[in-house]
Amino acid sequence: MTIACIIPTDSEFDSFVNAMRELEYRPIPAKVGRLNCLSYWNGSLLVAQGGLGKVDFAIRTLHVLENAPPLAGVICLGTCGSLSPDLAIGDVVIATETIEHDFNRKLTEGPIPKFDSDPALLSRLHSTDIALPNNASIIFGPIASGDEGIDSSARSRELMNRTGGIAVAWEGAGGAKACAFTNVPYIEIRCVSDLADENAMTDFRQNIPAAMMNLARIVAGFHNPSPPVEPPETN
Repeated sequence: MTIACIIPTDSEFDSFVNAMRELEYRPIPAKVGRLNCLSYWNGSLLVAQGGLGKVDFAIRTLHVLENAPPLAGVICLGTCGSLSPDLAIGDVVIATETIEHDFNRKLTEGPIPKFDSDPALLSRLHSTDIALPNNASIIFGPIASGDEGIDSSARSRELMNRTGGIAVAWEGAGGAKACAFTNVPYIEIRCVSDLADENAMTDFRQNIPAAMMNLARIVAGFHNPSPPVEPPETN
């Protein structure tokens, strides 16, 4: 069965493909509906670009789900900002749940939407032994999702207090809704590219390639068709 990794933006997608190439994994072009995708490992991994923001990501995820062969699961794969002081740039966050922080009920009372990650995918990732370079950590916890660039320490603290999320990104809730609608297992995996503070924009752009390399190692270890290249030593 195939797992689909859906990656939000052009820069994240291109960096992931370059990282996989560095790890000596080569793709085969694959057409899924109207989308030009990539296939790895005899079709066990399908990689598509999902677009920026929850709506675009949900539309493209649903398009993949409706046009690809039956999928065993979908992974939203991309960068994130850290909300927790315990996270550093380069750390990977595997979502235990995705929380839609910008769903604002002003006319009716109710909780903000939360989407639990698939237990089987979580268990499989828990049992995957992966070494990341530069002592980067793999942490399991909630990820806040909303179409808002977080670039201030005050807003970061507000979001963490409101949602309990340890990281924040845009598209995850859109993918979660598409998969809930089609009853396909879903999980969000992000690598910290910035600290969601006043330096976020500069840090985000600078750290995309390294972040997507760490995510490529996670994906390779998750599928484990052959051992990935060892992380390079750093001085």
